Amino acid sequence: CMLSAGGSLAWYRDHFADSERREARKRKIDVYEILMEKAARAPIGSEGLFFLPYLTGERSPHKDPYARGAFVGLSVRSTPDHLIRSIVEGVTFGLRDCLEVVRQQKVNVSEVRATGGGARSPFWRQVLADVLQAPIAILESEEGGAMGGAILASVGSGEYKDVQQACSKMLKVKSRVKPRKKNVADYEPYYEAFTTLYPTLKRSFRMCVDLGA
Repeated sequence: CMLSAGGSLAWYRDHFADSERREARKRKIDVYEILMEKAARAPIGSEGLFFLPYLTGERSPHKDPYARGAFVGLSVRSTPDHLIRSIVEGVTFGLRDCLEVVRQQKVNVSEVRATGGGARSPFWRQVLADVLQAPIAILESEEGGAMGGAILASVGSGEYKDVQQACSKMLKVKSRVKPRKKNVADYEPYYEAFTTLYPTLKRSFRMCVDLGA
């Protein structure tokens, strides 16, 4: 539903994570493991540092091609650990925005299924569960887009009668992560603050785009 979810962390990796890439090569691990280690060192809420994950505009729940990314709340205490964690949290807050649209339609969300991208990280999976306030089911398939296409094709070909049946047959859950009650409570005021930022900055985003054209 978002345009720059995992792409936000990839942007940071590509432009600001030279030392982390060197460390990853030295330790022979994926650079994202280093980034998640650093994010985990910062506290919940990143000490009031927020990241708005609108690097390429946004479509849900803010239909706004002029929206842009931003760090809000930088201070002398802000370290790379805070920056990385704020990106993880900002993306997850954006996903919560999308989920709230579903909940407002009186849809009971008993579980959120995740695959690939940030779902590969145990740290990010826990952030997802805590912020979304729902269990996260990690699927065996790591290619969500391809699996979605296969599900629709199986229904179109008549192999399954509808999407619900196809999902029940084709999607396999390998693990689940439950929200932690304390973390849920701790995140809530930060999410509430996050929801005020886009409306406040919307006009400024358009000005930024016009000036950069």
